[in-house]
Amino acid sequence: MKFKFDWFLGGMLAAVLLAFAFPGPGSDGGWMHAHILNKVGVALIFFLNGAGLAFAAMRAGALHWRLHTVVQLATFGVFPLLGWVIYVFGAEALPTALALGFFVLCALPSTVSSSVALTSAARGNVPAAVFNATLSSLLGVFLTPLWIGLALGSGVTGSSVGGVIVDLLLWLVLPLVLGQLSRPLLAAWVARNKKRVQLVDRCTILLIIYTSFCDSVQRGVWSGQAWQTVGLSLVGAAMIFTLVFWVVALVSRSLGFSTEDQIAAIFCGSKKSLAAGVPMAQLIFAGDPRLGVILLPLLIYHPLQLVICGVLAGRWAQRS
Repeated sequence: MKFKFDWFLGGMLAAVLLAFAFPGPGSDGGWMHAHILNKVGVALIFFLNGAGLAFAAMRAGALHWRLHTVVQLATFGVFPLLGWVIYVFGAEALPTALALGFFVLCALPSTVSSSVALTSAARGNVPAAVFNATLSSLLGVFLTPLWIGLALGSGVTGSSVGGVIVDLLLWLVLPLVLGQLSRPLLAAWVARNKKRVQLVDRCTILLIIYTSFCDSVQRGVWSGQAWQTVGLSLVGAAMIFTLVFWVVALVSRSLGFSTEDQIAAIFCGSKKSLAAGVPMAQLIFAGDPRLGVILLPLLIYHPLQLVICGVLAGRWAQRS
């Protein structure tokens, strides 16, 4: 299987390194005015997501209720429970912000585009993957903040719960709804310009990653622990992925799913969305200097899941 260089993965690394080299512009009080820029970026991402979500594409896979139950329970049940265990019982062994980052990672929805693309490449049940990935994305708008709020309370960011909810409604839910309402006008344009929309989406995420790390660098959050934190994030992300991957695989097999359904369940149920996670974390933890550390497990999990699932998709596509 041939691997193509993904400029976005390289861009994530470049954004982090740039934040360490030049933290001033993107930090609190910098000339980029990150607190405003990030909120506008979040709104843009979810507006484009809303304009691109076609409910008609979900109908073909909507009847596989057992498959959907497995995927959504893994995404919003098994994952958050695992993240809660790490956050509560790993608090003594891990830096507090990193333990929190693992929980945030586990509370996120599944990916949309890569789950569907990998399922298609592996010759799995594509309609079911489309349904589950889209449903997960929509549920995540409400369930991810709910999980984080219930587990952590308002003391995490220093903001009131009410203020966080208002921000989520204003900058995340409202743009998503407006995007859906604009589909009669924009759906065809979005379909024709998928690459341009994806480019805007990814560049906005890279900007948020840069500004998120700027504040933590400027305030000395990484002093003396950068490499240790990266190492712990890598080990933790690999363990979380492996555990959930095998749980979904074993449950799918025990329920007698076809090979195609197993592939869709595994790819949709074991993945986490960077595109949704970075904007959500930016809103929920706005002003928290530890945001860079909180995002680190997600930034490591994202390429890890793509590499492993990409190899598996190539292998499963070869089956007779």
